[in-house]
Amino acid sequence: MPSHTFERPAGSIVEVRIESKALAGNLLGDPATRSVAVYLPPGYSDETVDYPLFVDVVGFTGSGLAHVGWRAYGESVPQRLDRLAADGRMGRVIAAFPDCFTSLGGNQYVNSLAMGNWEDFLIDEMIPRLESEFRVRKGRDHRAIFGKSSGGYGAIVHGLRRADAWGAVACHSGDMAFELCYRVDFPKTVRTVAEKGGIQEYLDWYAAQPKTNDDMLHTIMILAMAASYDPDPTAPMGVHLPVDMDTCAIDDERWARWLAHDPVELIEVPEYQENLRSLKGLYIECGTKDQYHLVFGARALVKRLETLGIPHRFEEFDDDHTNVDYRLDVSLPFLFEAVG
Repeated sequence: MPSHTFERPAGSIVEVRIESKALAGNLLGDPATRSVAVYLPPGYSDETVDYPLFVDVVGFTGSGLAHVGWRAYGESVPQRLDRLAADGRMGRVIAAFPDCFTSLGGNQYVNSLAMGNWEDFLIDEMIPRLESEFRVRKGRDHRAIFGKSSGGYGAIVHGLRRADAWGAVACHSGDMAFELCYRVDFPKTVRTVAEKGGIQEYLDWYAAQPKTNDDMLHTIMILAMAASYDPDPTAPMGVHLPVDMDTCAIDDERWARWLAHDPVELIEVPEYQENLRSLKGLYIECGTKDQYHLVFGARALVKRLETLGIPHRFEEFDDDHTNVDYRLDVSLPFLFEAVG
């Protein structure tokens, strides 16, 4: 059977609260004051050394706060960091786990009128706060961002757009090739929303339910993507789908705004190519059986990286999208070698 980690984290977990200007006034009405759990490695209080900073951005329906909690037949990220350091596979780091959950169920870690300016929050507000309160090694060359799924998307997009803030990136099963991973869900989303009378009615119904299920979460996920990639200040919670709500025909203008956030499109921007080239480490991976078809986007992105001669490490593994945290055993030491 899978092993369970009984040892508690050897370091300490503290929580800071950030009153964010970047998130204030979001159309969801979500709070702008956010928590960040910070893992301080064992010996932190007895030493004077500074540590690299790792930032964990999580997948849809997740929060960084969940990644420091107990797990059955597994380990939290702090427990994993402890084990990898004890085994000599990486050194000690300070790790930050921001709570970026939203009323629409998740986050893509980009700036959005509807969702809030999450890129600005992480880079312009969270990083300076952590550097001021903890012994974090200063500068982007000592920072890494990593995540899976929506978190993997956030990591790679930050690498593409904000290499001034991050020295290394690890993208696990990140959203990309939007034509393959999102567009297939539009017909079902339109039908489900129409059954409730429209987007506002669906959101009201969703908020009133005593529990969620997979179908509900997939629908709210597509609505959250619309609020992230193409927020409409005149629409409920900023959600305006890029399709005709009667025929499900694609609205080319609105869909183009989604595609402008797609990593396989962003890689064509010369500035973003140079950003990736400047990173000290770029790690990309995806399971060959990924049920959201993300492996095809990963392959497309990596082929372009190869053509451009941008250094990176790419791995495919024999698994799908679910319960693949064990893959952090590969990426975390890679990131430490880059920025440690």
